Amino acid sequence: MSLDNALWLFGSLIEAAVVGLLVYRRAWRTLPVFCLYSAWDLFSGISAYVVLRFFPSSYFTAYLGETVVDSALEFLVLVELAWSVLRPYRASLPRGAFAAVAGLVGALGAAVWPFAVIPGFGNLPSQWHLLMHTQQTASILRVLLFLVLAGSSQLLSIGWRSRELQIVTGLGFYSMVSLVVAMLHTHQTMGPQYNRLAQVVMVSYLCSLVYWVFCFSQKEAERKQFSPQMQRVLLAVAGGARSARVTLADSTQSNRRKR
Repeated sequence: MSLDNALWLFGSLIEAAVVGLLVYRRAWRTLPVFCLYSAWDLFSGISAYVVLRFFPSSYFTAYLGETVVDSALEFLVLVELAWSVLRPYRASLPRGAFAAVAGLVGALGAAVWPFAVIPGFGNLPSQWHLLMHTQQTASILRVLLFLVLAGSSQLLSIGWRSRELQIVTGLGFYSMVSLVVAMLHTHQTMGPQYNRLAQVVMVSYLCSLVYWVFCFSQKEAERKQFSPQMQRVLLAVAGGARSARVTLADSTQSNRRKR
C-alpha cells in the first residue's frame, strides 16, 4: 500500500471516530453545523477516493463541487463557533445579534480575500486559481479565529477544555500548515518533493483529527460566566442596540403623526 493510500485510510478511520464521538456526546445540540461538517468531510473523502480511482476524468468537476460545499460549511462552522462562545450571555444580546456575528465573519472574509493570493498561483488555469484562492481565504479565516479566541480566552472565560477552543485549535493548526505548504509549493515543480509537501498537509490534518478524538473522548468543561469586563462590553452593546431601536421607533411614530 502506498503512503498516500495509507494516509487516506487512516484519515477516514479517524474521521469516522470523530463523527462517532460527536454523536455519542450529542454535540449536535450545541454545534450542529460542526457535526454536519465532520460527517460531510468523511463522506467527501470517501467519494473523492472512489471518483479518483474509478472515474479519474471526472475528478476535477467532483473536486470543484466538493470544495464549494466544503468552503460554505467551513464559513458556517466559524460563525457557529463565534456564536457559541457567546452562549452564556446570549439572552442579554439584542435581536439580530446572530446576523451581526455572521456579517462580521463575512466582512472579515471579504477583507482577507484580496490578500489571500499566493505568488505563483496566478499562472494556474482560472478554475484552479479561483479554487486555491478560496481555500487560502478559508485557511486564513480559520487561523484568525483561532488567534482571536485563544488571545481573548480569559476575557471570554473559555479554556482548552472548552469545545469551541478545541475545535478552532484543530482547525487553526491544520490551516497554518496548509498556508506554509502553499507558499512552499510556489517554489516547487511537480515531482516527489511536491508530493511530500502535500503529504505534510495531510499529516497535519490527521494530527488535528487525533487531537479532536482525544478532546471529544472527554466531557466538556462547564462554561463559566464571562469576566466582568466582557459583561460590561456586552451590556453596553445591548444597551446601545436597544436605544437605537427606541429612537427608530419614536422617529417612525413621529413621521406617521406628521402625515
